[in-house]
Amino acid sequence: MAGLGYGTTGLTVGQRVFGLTDWSRDGSLAEFTAVEARNLAPLPADLDHTVAAALPISGLTAWQGLFDHGGLRPGQTVLVHGAAGGVGSIAVQLARAAGARVIGTGRAGDRDLAGDLGVHTFLDLGAGELGQAGEVDLVFDVIGGEVLQRSTELVRAGGTVVTIAAPPTAHPKDGRAIFFVVEPDRARLADLAERVRSGRLRPVVGAVRPLSETAAAFAGRRVPGKTIIEVTAGE
Repeated sequence: MAGLGYGTTGLTVGQRVFGLTDWSRDGSLAEFTAVEARNLAPLPADLDHTVAAALPISGLTAWQGLFDHGGLRPGQTVLVHGAAGGVGSIAVQLARAAGARVIGTGRAGDRDLAGDLGVHTFLDLGAGELGQAGEVDLVFDVIGGEVLQRSTELVRAGGTVVTIAAPPTAHPKDGRAIFFVVEPDRARLADLAERVRSGRLRPVVGAVRPLSETAAAFAGRRVPGKTIIEVTAGE
């Protein structure tokens, strides 16, 4: 942290921190950016910046989608789309830790990684295996479109579809469909960091690219996990 605004408490200049800027603000892909202190959490000394960068948006999105909006409970079945992606990979692990049965989807090449993360069943969307999911209590969608539309048909009565892709145009029968945008949460960030430290959560880091290659990093070939932009070499 390079500086603090007048009256800011709980943080100090030079402290290692990580967090999520407000979703409505642009400009965080830069050498310096202003962030509200309430959106930052202390970064433990034994977590490097690359792992920390993979946590805020993916970890908070996964938690809020599964539990705050989806109400996932032990013993329920959740269908996680994009199980090897930045958000999906964390959602799989959090759902397993909560005692849920997890069905993950993705491409054929994602199968092994999804299995390592803890899915009970993996479905290859490219091979048309989505219909094999059976009935589920919760769908956590990051894809939208036809995949989201078809997923609503898999939700049992009283279940929920949660999506971050776009406001849903279809709803499950006798259930709910929710679109949300992730919100900053200092306390939850601290919890997620502690899960990583204790080995209970493994963020999947995909490509790590320098700030000068930001545009190319998000326009090229898809890679599993979270793409990280490294502002300062060695951080």
